Amino acid sequence: MSEFALANARIVLNDEVVTGSVLVRDGVVAAIDTGSVRAGEDMEGDYVIPGLVELHTDHFENHYRPRPGVTWNAIAALQSHDAQVAGAGITTVFDAVRIGSDPEVGDITADVRAMVDAVAEADAGDRLRADHHIHLRCELATPDVAQHFEDNCSNPIVGLASLMDHTPGARQYTTLEHYIAYYQKKLRLSDAEMAKYIADRQAERDLYADKNRAAILKRGREIGLAFASHDDATVAHVDEAVRDGMAIAEFPTTMEAARACHEAGMAVLMGAPNVVRGKSHNGNISAAELARAGVLDVLSSDYVPFSLIYAAFLLPEVADSITLPESVGMVTSRPAAAAHLNDRGEIAVGKRADLVRVRRTDPVPVVRAVWRQGKRVS
Repeated sequence: MSEFALANARIVLNDEVVTGSVLVRDGVVAAIDTGSVRAGEDMEGDYVIPGLVELHTDHFENHYRPRPGVTWNAIAALQSHDAQVAGAGITTVFDAVRIGSDPEVGDITADVRAMVDAVAEADAGDRLRADHHIHLRCELATPDVAQHFEDNCSNPIVGLASLMDHTPGARQYTTLEHYIAYYQKKLRLSDAEMAKYIADRQAERDLYADKNRAAILKRGREIGLAFASHDDATVAHVDEAVRDGMAIAEFPTTMEAARACHEAGMAVLMGAPNVVRGKSHNGNISAAELARAGVLDVLSSDYVPFSLIYAAFLLPEVADSITLPESVGMVTSRPAAAAHLNDRGEIAVGKRADLVRVRRTDPVPVVRAVWRQGKRVS
């Protein structure tokens, strides 16, 4: 039996912050005591919060492809990513792996296999600090996404899939201004080449997206996989998501869509970088605005792992109606519930001892220690 206590801590529970200690025994929370009744490692008045649960991060892919045309050893890329997420207080992470090849990325079949296999191998080899799962990011307007899905969806480490349509003129890119500003520079295209590129992407959407959506949903339902919608912009998008049984609404782009998703019972997920920056990077709705309206449920670090804990402590300052336990819940208990991980996400007796010691400094908090199932990992 292993046992230790964290004493003199400000413990963030689901609905309040208490001062006291947390007793950990054999990797789970055994007791929560208020006051100074238990000796243990002195937290010096720092916060102790649940380990963060991240549902959608592209960060593994960024380590795997650190430069255009460059791929890294997948295990090495994963370990680099893992060290960064654990150091940011993330103890459970769904690594987004894009599936579906297009002219921008080329044939990614081998890359998908390399990344999925890396997570399975590293987990089996006890290489990782955080608990890693795979989130299949399905680009519907591509010719091979349904085959990629079939090849990977039954893997036990796959726990979530999102249905995406990044076609110019749709969803995130309802207007072409932001799409052209981003992709024309990235792809180094002339105006004529950009116009052809847009027309080709729209033709591919018409050819592939609907039949891929139907095939992926059918297969996912057969194995009981959780699904997320992505970039819902209109009530029609939300109606489609509800019809198809989406559990999570990732990055709705308008207040109208976010409110409809929330009212329909989907967990509305927004980017923590949006909270930190005070706005969307592409001109869509502000996450803080959704929080003030009571329709924000989950935050995701998306492309900056540390933004998750940063946003959790910042959100109560920019949205007066949100308390610290509520904002911490958006990065712990709520994403855990959305992913059907009922053994974690809160500091409660019997739950996993996934814990983070945080010193509150202005404006950026400091992660001072991280435990996963009672084991110090950062």
